[in-house]
Amino acid sequence: MKKNILYVLLVLMVFSIVLSACNPAPAPEPTAQPTEAGAAAQPTAIPTDEPVVPTEVPTMEPPVDIELWAGGSMSEAAPPPEDWAVYNIVKEQLNINLSLVLLPTTMTDQDTKINAAAASNSLPDIFMVNRDNWYKLVQAGLVANVDELLTMMPTRTAGHYNDEIRNKLVMVDGSMYGLPDPGAMPMTDGMVIRKDWLEKLGLEVPTTLEEFKEVAIAFSNDDPDGNGAKDTYGLCAFIDGTGLNQAGVGPRFDFVFGAFGVAGTWNVSSSESFGLNVRDPRTMQAVQYIKELQDAKVIDPDWPTLKKDEFRAHWKQGTCGIMVENFAALANKSNYKDFDANFPEGEWIAIAPPTGPDGDSSQGVTVKTARIYAVSQKAIDEGKGPAIARFLEWTASEEGYFLLAFGQEGVNYNLDADGYVTTEGIAEADAWNGAEAAPLSQLRNMVYINTDIELKARYKSHVSANGKTIDPLAYWEAFGTYPFTESTGSSIINPPANAADFVRFYSENIVNFILGQQPLDEASWQAFVDGLDSLGAKDLEATAKESLLSAGFIK
Repeated sequence: MKKNILYVLLVLMVFSIVLSACNPAPAPEPTAQPTEAGAAAQPTAIPTDEPVVPTEVPTMEPPVDIELWAGGSMSEAAPPPEDWAVYNIVKEQLNINLSLVLLPTTMTDQDTKINAAAASNSLPDIFMVNRDNWYKLVQAGLVANVDELLTMMPTRTAGHYNDEIRNKLVMVDGSMYGLPDPGAMPMTDGMVIRKDWLEKLGLEVPTTLEEFKEVAIAFSNDDPDGNGAKDTYGLCAFIDGTGLNQAGVGPRFDFVFGAFGVAGTWNVSSSESFGLNVRDPRTMQAVQYIKELQDAKVIDPDWPTLKKDEFRAHWKQGTCGIMVENFAALANKSNYKDFDANFPEGEWIAIAPPTGPDGDSSQGVTVKTARIYAVSQKAIDEGKGPAIARFLEWTASEEGYFLLAFGQEGVNYNLDADGYVTTEGIAEADAWNGAEAAPLSQLRNMVYINTDIELKARYKSHVSANGKTIDPLAYWEAFGTYPFTESTGSSIINPPANAADFVRFYSENIVNFILGQQPLDEASWQAFVDGLDSLGAKDLEATAKESLLSAGFIK
């Protein structure tokens, strides 16, 4: 009998062992401590017939391949190297395999490359593109709506896509089909005057057009530099820029048109008033005022033919009393040094543009530019939207911003006590702003948003020959406090097919009016406007108005 019981127990034990070997072990539970030394541990769980479900081991999602086509910040520099720190960080932190292709340097070649990819439906996931080409790709259904992506990257959206006017550059039917990163710095050009000349002649800063003319005459006739020669001019300028939006005499004279309330080629203030400013009688009045300055011989007589470099040579040689100039071209050390060497006691100060007869004042037009990045519809269809947003959000983080803008801290740059970028203590060959390290910051234009950090790194103050601190950014900041005329909408107006003839006719007539080579009265002005109409001005205005209404620039 004892043997039979032992036999049964033995069979049950073997069966139990077999069962335990066939099932996964349950998670261990705390073992009860014995109450007495040497006491046997008791079972802590009640056996159950319920099957044990194995726990799945999480698997890592494969990296997302993102192809980016971007414009390099320095056309003469190479792309980032294969061991670029950004590639490793983006893969390890974001699970993204980033492939970067730098676009050709000319817009024509960029368009050719992008259009070839579009023709084969092989556009990259995200790419920089000029607005005209972007619009065509949107109409073809190859570029995606990015509204949903904006919510996935709150930091980048807040810093890059927070300007309602700039966002309109990529709007179609109220939705954004592109990412308009801030482009060139706004309001970089403003009016400056020789303060030392004012003081020598006992004059005040002019605030009206009449006072401006009086000061310009004194600067031209009263020997403000004290050299005994009649070799100075009240106003220096040149015909700056080309194309429809800079037709006429260009932005160096735009402060005059601004004083009459008609700065720029276009009136884009509303749908009711939209059109070419030449139809406004005040434009003729502005041209008459410039002609008065010309007749008084207070403008550098070479202005109709001067090139930009020649204009700058003139003010560095001390012939100019008032001018409109770019802040960096004026005050960066490399540009200022020649003037400083010639006139160590000379001093340029920023001034507000003069007011006109009706109290209007404007330095000229301001056009908010953008570097447009588009996301291909193909990328969205492949589910890459979140990864693209994840990458862009990282570029707006402190790590991404500094790495893309300046390279690696301690290698390519250092931060001073105030947190600003400096190259002190950095080997010349490794400095972020040097030629050898340029490939490491080829994407800096993708992260620049004109913060103090990047501006102070690019535009350094310096000390003049007589000990004055010359701060380029101080001029820029002053310009920004003066009135400008918002005209971003004009940048989406496509020129007519006969643009060359149209702009030439427009500009030549304005110059001829000023130089007295043709009469300037209401009849001759109307003949000028009629000539523009014969070249298609009314059709141009109608097409332009439709584009501006569609994009929301005018209502």
